Parts: sequence; C-alpha cells; structure tokens
Amino acid sequence: MRFLLGLVASLPMTLALTLTAAIAGQVSDYRLENGMQVVVVEDHRAPVVVHMVWYRAGSADEPKGRSGIAHFLEHLLFKATDTLAAGEFSEVVAENGGSDNAFTSNDYTAYFQRIAADRLGLMMKMESDRMRNLKLSDDDIVTERDVILEERSQRTDNDPGALLREQMTAALYLNHPYGTPVIGWRHEAETLDRADALAFYRRFYAPDNAVLVVAGDVDPEEVLALAQKYYGPLAPTGDLPVRVRPSEPVQLAERRLVLSDARVSRPYVRRMYLAPERNSGDQEEAAALFYLARILGGNGATSVLGRALQFDSQMAVYTGAGYSATSYDPDTFSLIIVPAQGVSLQQAEDAMDDVLAQFMQDGIDADQFERIKMQIRASEIYALDD
Repeated sequence: MRFLLGLVASLPMTLALTLTAAIAGQVSDYRLENGMQVVVVEDHRAPVVVHMVWYRAGSADEPKGRSGIAHFLEHLLFKATDTLAAGEFSEVVAENGGSDNAFTSNDYTAYFQRIAADRLGLMMKMESDRMRNLKLSDDDIVTERDVILEERSQRTDNDPGALLREQMTAALYLNHPYGTPVIGWRHEAETLDRADALAFYRRFYAPDNAVLVVAGDVDPEEVLALAQKYYGPLAPTGDLPVRVRPSEPVQLAERRLVLSDARVSRPYVRRMYLAPERNSGDQEEAAALFYLARILGGNGATSVLGRALQFDSQMAVYTGAGYSATSYDPDTFSLIIVPAQGVSLQQAEDAMDDVLAQFMQDGIDADQFERIKMQIRASEIYALDD
C-alpha cells in the first residue's frame, strides 16, 4: 500500500487532535515506585468512574506453540484468589451497581469496571489482589478451556469470513507473531494447561508491566493515594522481557488465498496490506492512512470506490477500505469489494484496480477531503459524550 500512502503522506495531521484538545488539562500521569503507570482522566458530568488495568501482554507475547494463552488467562483471572472465590469478583461489582469485563488483543490484555465513583477503592482492592494472588485448580483449567474452544467455534470456525481473515492474517505475517490468532489455533488451545497459565501470569502480571487508567468523577490526587495504597505494596518483577519482535521479510511474491465454503451467500474479494503502525511520537503516516481509508471506502455514496463501483458502474453492492491503527507493530490496510449479481470476482477485482489507478492519476478531491475532516472532528466531539 506504499504506492497509495505516498499520495496522502503530506496531509495535515488532525487525527486524534480533537479529542486530545478537548481533554487537555484534565489528564494526569503518575508512576508508582514499583513502576506502575497511573493515568487519571477527569470527567465530572456524572458520579461514575471507569477503572481499568492494562497489561503489556497479548497474543504476540506468547511462547511458541502455546497460542491462545493470553486470552485463556484473561478468562482465568475471574477465578479464585487468596481472598475471593471463583466468580466473586464480578458478583461484588454487580452487587455494587457496576459492570465489568475484559479483553485481549495482540499486544495488551485489559480488565475494567464501570461503577459509582465512591466504589473506586473497592475496585482497586480487588484488582490488585488478582494481579498477584490468583489461585487456579485443575477443574478451572478444564472448564475454562472448554469455554474458549466453544468461543472459537462460534466466532471463527463457524464463520467463513472470520476463517478467511484468520488465514489471510497468517499469510500476511510470515515471521511476525501477529500471524497467530488471538484466540489461538485450535490444536494448540486444546493442550493449554495450568502450568502454561501460571507461567504467563507470573511473567507478565505485575505492576511494572501494567497501566492503571481511571476515568470519571475523581480527583487525581485522591486516585494516586488509592493507587499507592492498593497497588503500591505489590513487588515489581524486575526482569520483564524486552519487547523485540521479529520483522517481516521483503515480500517477493503475491499471496492469494481462495476459501470455498457453502455457507457463503455472496462471494467477495478482500485485500490486506502491511501498513505502518500508529507511532505515538510521529502520527503523520497513521493519519494519512486513516484519511485514505475514509476517502477510498468510508461511505458508499461519497467514497471513491463507492461512487465508481456501487453507483456509476453498479458492479458492486458493497465496497470498503480500512486501516487498523491499534497495534504496537506494523498493522494492516484493507480493501473489500462485493460484486453485484452477474459480476465475477475477477471482474470486480479488475474494476477496483482500474478505479485505484484513476484515483492515483486524479488525486484527492479537496471538497471531499474537507468534508471528511469535518466528520472526524464531529465524531470525536460526540464520542466525548459516551
């Protein structure tokens, strides 16, 4: 996608600036003596708080052959600790009028609760407890392993689109661990055991590998005091592995996959390109790719691909483009076209290439670009009300 990136690399960087400006002066950043980072975002519109702990440990940090262990451990963290019974964590949150959940990505695992602001200390007490005092039984392992295998069946194995994305990602990342699915390959997830879970837990679940984020109706100094009380006594690991991952080799040949599945009601063509990650220090490339995705495929009625292929030639019933900018290492830029009735996949792909070539020749429509910038600014402002 570098050939397209060059066209927009000089666009002014406004991505994320609206949100940053809106909360400027309301974000406080601290670091405890044990290395834990504490970020506080003030929002006094309602007496509510979101308490989150992010661990710098995701599927890309897993040992070879143990895919899915990061996500597996996410499930297991809701089991027992020295002071809480299995499932009691979420029960206490619910009893206090809150909600909680967790998620795993390539690079991070995060746990969060949304609850009344005066219950923040209770959340920190429980979360700091399971950071270091998790207790796992063999029954826990068997039960939760069955859960994640069923989750894989529902979300991936029984979804042709998800299967294709999984295979495409594996083909795109030949050397980098992003080629391994977050939920794990089934044949490896089936063998995960208690020793695997505890080894990953002891290696990565520590204050010096975590970021505490508290957002809501809070005072930063009071949050810091609570963090020092509950997280401060936890010992750091002191020997965290350096996050250096293998890079991708130069691509010398086209990689094309064809997935045939009777469950697919309408065939489509999807392309994925390696793309630069969003660098916190220099976001110009990421901003350019974000805008490029909007220009090419952000809206069927106004985007370059949509206007040309869905309305003018009517060769497609859907087109789209997307840039994923949430990863620590190089990410992806994607294109998709769903052919209209009577249009073959090859015809659709050729038509898309023709439109892209014309776009490269014509350049960016200035009016369209201004509209997209206004839409982004508006959506960022509206997001502050969520």
